[in-house]
Amino acid sequence: MLAMACALVALPALADSQARIVRLSDVQGNVQIDKNTGLGFENAFLNLPVTQGVELKTLANGRVEIEFEDGSTMRLGPNSVVLFSTLGVNDAGKHTSVVNLVEGMAYVNWLGKSGDEFTLNFSRETTVLDHYAHIRVDASSEAASLAAFKGSVSVNAPSGRITVERNKTAKFDVANDDKSTIADNIVPAPLDKWDAESIAYHDQYARNSSSPYGYGTSDLNYYGNFMNVPGYGMMWQPYFTGMGWDPFMDGAWSWYPGYGYMFTSPYPWGWMPYHYGNWVFVPGFGWMWEPGGYSNWVPMPRYTAISTVHVNLVAPAGTVKTVVVGKGGPVSSSLSSRLVAGSAGLGIPRGSLDNLHHLNAEVAKHGFAEVHPSGQFASGSARTPFSASSPSGGVSAAHGSSGGGHASGGGSHH
Repeated sequence: MLAMACALVALPALADSQARIVRLSDVQGNVQIDKNTGLGFENAFLNLPVTQGVELKTLANGRVEIEFEDGSTMRLGPNSVVLFSTLGVNDAGKHTSVVNLVEGMAYVNWLGKSGDEFTLNFSRETTVLDHYAHIRVDASSEAASLAAFKGSVSVNAPSGRITVERNKTAKFDVANDDKSTIADNIVPAPLDKWDAESIAYHDQYARNSSSPYGYGTSDLNYYGNFMNVPGYGMMWQPYFTGMGWDPFMDGAWSWYPGYGYMFTSPYPWGWMPYHYGNWVFVPGFGWMWEPGGYSNWVPMPRYTAISTVHVNLVAPAGTVKTVVVGKGGPVSSSLSSRLVAGSAGLGIPRGSLDNLHHLNAEVAKHGFAEVHPSGQFASGSARTPFSASSPSGGVSAAHGSSGGGHASGGGSHH
C-alpha cells in the first residue's frame, strides 16, 4: 500500500480473546435490547453488537435478525424474547453459543462451519446444532414446537430424546410433562416468507467471499464494490457516496459493560468496515475501506489520518447512555423515493433494489435517481420491493443481482 505521511490511528482490540461479539443484522419495527447497563431495555437498532448476557425483545410489530461470525443467522418474530447466555470459545477454539428462547418464535439457519456449536433452549427442551440445519422454534407457556426445514435435529426433552427429521415437526405439550409428538409435515407460518427471503439474500450476496468471517459479507457485496486501486491494493467503497461523504459523520456510541463505548454505524453495510480493516481517504475516490485486520475486532473504526481531512471520532465520557451522532441510532428501513449522493445506502432496505451499480452510476452522473413502488412483493414480508428509474429513463427491477464497477466518489472506477 502507498506509504502516507500520516499515522494509522490504532484502537485497542478486545482484551479477552475468549469474548465473542455478534451483530443485529436486520431490525424492523419495535425491537428492544438490554445490555446489562442498568438502564433496562432500550431501543435496538441495526449493527448493534450483541455480547454475552444481552437480552432481546420484540414487540407486536417487531422482528430482528442476529448474524453470527460464520454467517449463520437467527431471526425473531414479534412478541419474542431471547437471552444470549453464552457467546464464548471452547478449549478447542470452537465457537459456542447458548441462546434461551424465553417466548415467541425463532428461526435458526445454522451453517455448521468449522465445528462451531449452537445450543437453543426453549420451554424445557434443548437442541444442539453442530451441523447445517434450518429450523423454526415456537415457545409459549402452553406448548412448544420445532420444525426442521433442513437437516436432522435432536431434541432433549423431559420425556426423553427425540430426532426431528427434515420436513417434520415435533410438538411438546407443556401441560403434560412436555410429552412429544412428531408430525410428518410443517404447517406454514406467516413469517416463513421473510425467513426464506433473508436466507436467499445472504446466500446470493455472500458467495465467493475471501473474508475469514461471514457476518456482514452479503451487505458489502450488495451495497458497494471491491476494486483494485493503484498504490493501495484491494479496497471497498459503498455506493452513493461522493467526495464529500464521511463514514464517521453518522452513527451512535453504545456502552457495554466490560467493553465501554462501541461505535455503531447506521449504514446497512456498516459492520465489518467499522470493526475490522482500515479506512483511507484516497485522492480522486474519497473514503474507502481497506479489508484486513481480521485477527482483531475493534470497538471503533480504524482510519489513516491525514492533515487535509478532519475526523471527529471521540467516544463519550461520563455516561452509559447511547449517544447519537448525526443520523445514527434507529434509522427507518423504508425505501426513500430519491437516491442521492452522500446517502451511502441509507434508505435502501437490503435486497429491495436490483443493480445498485447502475443506480450508483446514475446518481454520480445526475446527482440523484428516482425510485418508485412496485406491486411485485409476495405476502408475508414487512417490506415492499421497488422499481427504480434514473433521470435517463433506465429501470431497475426488484430482487436481482447487482454487480460491476463503482461510480461513486471521483467517477467510474473499475
